[in-house]
Amino acid sequence: MRIVVAECTVDYDGRLSAHLPMATRLVMVKADGCVAVHADGGAYKPLNWMNAPNQLIEEDGRWIVANPKGETLTITFGEIHFETSYEMGEDPGLQKDGVELELQRLLAETPEFIERGLELIRREYATPIGPVDLLCRDADERVVAVEVKRRGEIDGVEQLTRYLEFLNRDERLAPVRGLFVAQVIKPQARTLAEDRDIGCIEIDYDELRGVDSPMLRLF
Repeated sequence: MRIVVAECTVDYDGRLSAHLPMATRLVMVKADGCVAVHADGGAYKPLNWMNAPNQLIEEDGRWIVANPKGETLTITFGEIHFETSYEMGEDPGLQKDGVELELQRLLAETPEFIERGLELIRREYATPIGPVDLLCRDADERVVAVEVKRRGEIDGVEQLTRYLEFLNRDERLAPVRGLFVAQVIKPQARTLAEDRDIGCIEIDYDELRGVDSPMLRLF
């Protein structure tokens, strides 16, 4: 993790253009390459950011962050008040609560509840940035990454987006599409998912529990 507190301007050029005038901001560079610019407020959401994969070019008084889509984030620094780097190590990830774990287990047993023709390849499929809840194959033989949440929010969509970026680098799997599955999906999360061509599916937990599983049980 690299942290910089500095006077800076920020310019984004991509699907649209955006400019942040000179002000004191927090700039974070995470181990996976994600760059985020924060103000002193606004909870967790950055003012602007660039997800991995990207390239960070450091020039005198300026950073240029570019991704394969042709988008660029240019951070022009004035006075730098604080700068540090710290190796945080591997994160174990967010531990799912009981309902979320049960949702994942039941959907792994009955993936057709999500989408007709869907078959499970592997549960908790490992990627360099964490495990995908369910890796499946659809009726058209295309690989599908499924992220399961009890409550579907923007963070979950961002998480699935990062998984898809890594999975689609693997020629054995690509192209991989994403499905965001939750009991309830917030409108903002649905809008972001649809903008990124990620499907959204709301699941009735009680109905899912009543579906017979094809897996054999002793009791």
